[in-house]
Amino acid sequence: MGGGNSAGQAAVSLSATATKVHLLLRHADLGRDMSRYLVDQIEQNPEIEVHRNTEVRELIGGDTLEQIVVEEGTGGERTTLSVRALFVFIGAEPKTGWLDGQIALDDHGFVLTGAAAASSSEGDGSTPLLLETSRPGVFAAGDVRSGSVRRLASAAGEGAMSVRLVHERLQA
Repeated sequence: MGGGNSAGQAAVSLSATATKVHLLLRHADLGRDMSRYLVDQIEQNPEIEVHRNTEVRELIGGDTLEQIVVEEGTGGERTTLSVRALFVFIGAEPKTGWLDGQIALDDHGFVLTGAAAASSSEGDGSTPLLLETSRPGVFAAGDVRSGSVRRLASAAGEGAMSVRLVHERLQA
């Protein structure tokens, strides 16, 4: 589920081993948020079925997922799809409005860290560490951080790295 590049790349990758991949879009235009090369690959791939103006309404199954109920937005028609897994890629907008005025954010609302946060650094005048925000002692890791690669493995690595950096900051 999702309409951006991450969802498109996942659909293409999954189609190599899955018998059917359902790509659900909450809007009608596959190319709105996705690179043209991915749109072309998806449209030419018989294992990928694109459902436009569609949202998940219900998950059905026991110990494992067996089906999802989806609703087509323009007519409200509900359909049940047989599935074994559901991957959700529904947004890259940071929910950081509550941080505005507390730490430096970029123009898109992502948290500035390290050198990018240095120019707006508050407090003791020290240079922020790699994952440190403009507020000394406050660190950011993962998708919320400006410049992150927005991948789970990277986010986990940044989180682990933050622990070491917190210790470093405390010893400074």
